Amino acid sequence: MLTIGQLADYVGVTIRAVRHYHQRGLLPEPDRDASGYRRYDADSVIELIRIKALADAGVPLARIQQLLGAEPAEFAAAVAEIDTAMAARIRELQAQRRRVAELAAGDRLFVPPEIADLFEKIRGLGISPEAMRIERDAWILFAARFPGQARNWAQIKLAALDDTGFQQIYRDYYQAFDWDADDPRLELIADAMLDYAEHHRAEVARHQVSLDQVSAVPTVADPVAMALVLSRTATMPPAWERLDQLCAEKARARGLGDPVPEQTA
Repeated sequence: MLTIGQLADYVGVTIRAVRHYHQRGLLPEPDRDASGYRRYDADSVIELIRIKALADAGVPLARIQQLLGAEPAEFAAAVAEIDTAMAARIRELQAQRRRVAELAAGDRLFVPPEIADLFEKIRGLGISPEAMRIERDAWILFAARFPGQARNWAQIKLAALDDTGFQQIYRDYYQAFDWDADDPRLELIADAMLDYAEHHRAEVARHQVSLDQVSAVPTVADPVAMALVLSRTATMPPAWERLDQLCAEKARARGLGDPVPEQTA
């Protein structure tokens, strides 16, 4: 007659496992002897060995009770069913592994290649993590809602970012994110943005898109997506609103209509 510790050691399981099998009704729990200890006989050892063998084979505990008392034909059928379920689970896990491996691609898992290339280029400009988050979130939303247009916008923006002048405008635009709306530096950024628009009409034509298409901020093109992007801040930064106003005013003064190249947003 063995104590629970001796039984567990003999079969190669933990005392906790033995007690768990008791709770699940897999292993009968013997009465206590006069000294207050539970004593296990050879039948208990054999039963625990069978339970351990089935559990080690991957049989769910919920099915072990059925198998312990099954006839050979019923046992074989149950094992075949369990094997089929395990095969399906293996396929599911393999698919999950493939998806996990794809995560190494980073942003390329969520957006088209053109936009992922754009992210890499933007990061190289040294903008702040907060600015990168705003940019990234906006593009993910637009790529999901307007896949074709978003890819075109990304291509145009990639080409624009080859220009060092535009790179500086881009940095300035995001630097102004938390400025006051009356900051005089906004005037300089607005002038630089309009200068860029005037001097790069040929680049716009080369991409076979209208200036209006380039000028339209992607966030303005879809109020729903814009609302999602700004849901963390609740409103457009005052400095950016003021920049919009300044660009529109200056564009009209120059006789440009409203060609604001806000590819920065």
